[in-house]
Amino acid sequence: MRVLRVVVVDDHRIVREGLVSLLGALEGIEVVGEAADGREALHVVEDVLPDVVVMDIQMPGLDGIEATRFVTGRHPQVRVVMLTMTEDDETVVSAIRAGATGYLLKGAGADEVLHAVRSAAAGGMVFGASLAARVAELFVGAARPAAPPAFPQLSEREHQVLDLLAAGRSNDQIAAELFVSGKTVRNTVSSVYAKLQAPDRAAAIIAAREAGLGRG
Repeated sequence: MRVLRVVVVDDHRIVREGLVSLLGALEGIEVVGEAADGREALHVVEDVLPDVVVMDIQMPGLDGIEATRFVTGRHPQVRVVMLTMTEDDETVVSAIRAGATGYLLKGAGADEVLHAVRSAAAGGMVFGASLAARVAELFVGAARPAAPPAFPQLSEREHQVLDLLAAGRSNDQIAAELFVSGKTVRNTVSSVYAKLQAPDRAAAIIAAREAGLGRG
């Protein structure tokens, strides 16, 4: 397994040290740098060119959104995962438009952070469970495509499941609505991810909502 090189950016020393300790203890992660503000982060990224930057938003001097814009604009291969206390809609949208491919709230568990870092490094998008459906709504509301893409690669059942995912249904709710077992739903969801090349639920929901699903 390839070791992912990560930079941690947060202006609060205790929080930053905690993140460094948390990430450094995870298998497959190496913390190769840290920064206390956005400007310092730019210099660190230039020096070490990490795979992923775990970035706070509210920092003095240069905030995390602007720092993300600079990092992803100059080094598009470097992925940014926001890990912050801020979850208002405008900030979430601004962060993603700046190039962030992940957005978690502080307090996320180690497994969730590790999943976010790995998904970002692999080119996917990942959001905390409470944000995934909101992100889809925000982006579809902000920019609906003129000609939504179709998903001819999906079977009728897979299309039904994707439509319900996009509508915000849980796996259990989907099973109840389609009168199928939970195992059938899990297998179908996995098949949908594979056929859409979606790394996670959030990415599948975004693709579905952009295609006009989930509004019935």
